Amino acid sequence: MLQLFEIAKTCKSGDRFISILNGIDLNISKTEFVAIMGSSGAGKSTLLHIMGLLDLDFNGEYSIDGHLVNNLSETRAARYRNRFFGFVFQSFNLIPYKTAAENVALPLLYKNVPHRERSAAASGLLVRVGLKNRQSHYPDQLSGGEQQRVAIARALATQPKVVLADEPTGALDSRTTVEILKLFREINRSGVAVVIVTHEQEVAERCDRIIHLKDGVIEKDSSNNV
Repeated sequence: MLQLFEIAKTCKSGDRFISILNGIDLNISKTEFVAIMGSSGAGKSTLLHIMGLLDLDFNGEYSIDGHLVNNLSETRAARYRNRFFGFVFQSFNLIPYKTAAENVALPLLYKNVPHRERSAAASGLLVRVGLKNRQSHYPDQLSGGEQQRVAIARALATQPKVVLADEPTGALDSRTTVEILKLFREINRSGVAVVIVTHEQEVAERCDRIIHLKDGVIEKDSSNNV
């Protein structure tokens, strides 16, 4: 589904350019559960942002579901993001003055889904992630694990084919981390590809495939017997 060939990324620092990614070749199928690991500065978050078309400034060839997505306008990139991807971040990125249900419904609001339909969809997704009784709560009334569950439900609102998660357990305790990873596994088993950026070995070991980045290149790509 995701095919990256010779992906390179540089950024300018002062009067010189710094290489972040150096010729990444990578395929992600529609049924995979993948971890991307590497030390700080290895390029893992940059790679995830390119995969999700959050960063459009890169060299190389990138195809999504057989369609080349190089040099897209922001408008076309947004259409691809809405069609293919759901995003989960370490900081949850919930809107504090909206309830859990309203946060989950936001992507559907942007797609002009009628109020009754998006409310029903948000309610169903919160039930799916185990928050049936927390739908009217605001983010500051929820634990970190509950906030991340809301963020995951929001990522699923548009029925994505791929969920991209950047350090989704970084702010959680070990018990909650296990619960969130079980939820990602359930999502993957429902037919959604899941790609998680993490620096935690115990998180990576729960995925089916681990991609190690070092200095902007893939150092190792291995499968787990999960």
